[in-house]
Amino acid sequence: MNRGMSRFPSIPLALVSLCLACANVHAQISFTSAIDLALRNSPRVKMAEAEVARAHAALAQAQDVYIPSLMASSGLGYSYGYPLGTPTIFSFQAQSLVYNNSQHDYIRAARAGLEATNLSLKDVRQQVAEDAAIAYLELSHAEERKSAMDQEAGYAARLAAIVQERLDAGQDSAMELTRARRTLVQIKLQQLQMDDEIAAQSDHLLRLLGLPGPQIDTIPGSIPSIPVAAMPGTSEPDSPGVLAALATAKSRREQAFGDTRYTWRPQISFAAQYSRFSTFNNYQLYYPAINNNFNAVGIGIQIQMPLFDAVHKAKARESLAIAESSEQDALYARQQEAEGRIKRQHSASELRLRLELAGLDNDLARQQLDALLIQLNAGTGNSSGPQMTPKDEQNARIQERQKYLDLLDSEFQLRQIEIGLLRQSGQLEAWLKSVATAAPASDPASSAKP
Repeated sequence: MNRGMSRFPSIPLALVSLCLACANVHAQISFTSAIDLALRNSPRVKMAEAEVARAHAALAQAQDVYIPSLMASSGLGYSYGYPLGTPTIFSFQAQSLVYNNSQHDYIRAARAGLEATNLSLKDVRQQVAEDAAIAYLELSHAEERKSAMDQEAGYAARLAAIVQERLDAGQDSAMELTRARRTLVQIKLQQLQMDDEIAAQSDHLLRLLGLPGPQIDTIPGSIPSIPVAAMPGTSEPDSPGVLAALATAKSRREQAFGDTRYTWRPQISFAAQYSRFSTFNNYQLYYPAINNNFNAVGIGIQIQMPLFDAVHKAKARESLAIAESSEQDALYARQQEAEGRIKRQHSASELRLRLELAGLDNDLARQQLDALLIQLNAGTGNSSGPQMTPKDEQNARIQERQKYLDLLDSEFQLRQIEIGLLRQSGQLEAWLKSVATAAPASDPASSAKP
């Protein structure tokens, strides 16, 4: 099995489980620790590792046919009259394959199959890492949105109170109060929906990590950024998934080639046997030439030449069809991957601009809020012009939080696309490893907070 692949810094599973089991306590786990746990506990990774072990055994089985197999047998019994068989007390037999023209193809097929399972294991590990990374990002994104919504709800509640006061003083209309209350109820509804999303995302992440517990919290500061230089281009090498499909196709082609070369080619086998005959079955009476020598040894080579075998011919046609299907499937997977990579590259470029635009909008909203606060504190100096009120302040704060939520959405979408690109190019685990190596050693894997 490909157990030599680098792991991320491990964390004590018992400590995390203990933190998660505590009532009224949410466990915190870092980004790289979450990926490490997902890779360690994923049933998909363990299934892929088992497939690698199976492929190792299949290769050994194909190679070991040249090693003589030894068998011992024994049988005791009595017969009267002419012996019905060879009355052996015990017997040892050894046999092995000496030459088969197709066996070399079968060995090459098994070796290519082992390569395919190793590549599949790598691809599965990258898929699991991607799933865990996206789940972590989704939970962190939801938590950040919830925090911003809580602030927005406070501003909306303050706005409703201010409008109520202005209505009581005859400075505002009932319609303005209805609008303010509607904004508050809308935000509260979004808060409830976000609470449900956080619970669902937390449960999903815990299942991916294989951990118990009612809920888990992320550490936003542990999420690394992806440098643009680390992003793959549009003409990157094939991903481990495509390489695994190509290796599988090669394995089946070698298998088919061996099946087609079965007939009209010699097959040579080695055999040896030693037997000890019994002395109480009248054997020496009917075979006096045995001369009381009850030991028999035989050794030899057997040569077979298959001339016609309809079953093997049909099997060869089936193997060829399977090989052709596997090759076309690998080519199709390569085409789909290339198209998907190009689409993701374009999406990433667009999302980078959207993120920049959302950042500028958020900066503009913050600057407008700062300018409004200055006017509120200093006054406009012009009694005949428009006057800034606390109502305007709360509206500006709500607008600024809305722009910040848009910024969070753009950041999450871009990170999701970038991680998908790294996984598709087979670079995700290497990048995660470099991130884990660069992380400070003192960074705790998990901690608890009330």
